[in-house]
Amino acid sequence: MASKNKLSLTVQFADASLADVVTRPLLRRWVQAALLAPAELTLRFVATAEGRALNRDYRHKDYATNVLTFPYPGDDDSEPTRADIVFCSDVLVQEALEQKKSLLAHAAHLVVHGVLHAQGYDHEDDADAAEMEALEVEILAGLGLDNPYAD
Repeated sequence: MASKNKLSLTVQFADASLADVVTRPLLRRWVQAALLAPAELTLRFVATAEGRALNRDYRHKDYATNVLTFPYPGDDDSEPTRADIVFCSDVLVQEALEQKKSLLAHAAHLVVHGVLHAQGYDHEDDADAAEMEALEVEILAGLGLDNPYAD
């Protein structure tokens, strides 16, 4: 995380409600902080209907969730990480309010979380969750942000 990895970043605001707050320069900074290797990523902000449809169609869970990561594995390790990462703006805002966190801090956390998923991290079991959460906390601290898991 100390050195910058090559990044091709596309940002889409299908739901533009956060476009003036969660800016492209901030998104690039957050993504770059979480990159462990070169990457080609698309970040897409969507409304509840699209978020719910994607979660239902791909994860078989009929509700909008905060972030969905769709990695596209390459043929070998020399290829850049490729993924689409989708954020549901409404869920992101609602969670920030419920958790009494700033919108930007929560957005940064979800971006870091999604980028780590794109690079193969997950939280399917306790050991993997602990490893991923520790890395998130370290990355966010490097961005000057608090531990999102602290009470």
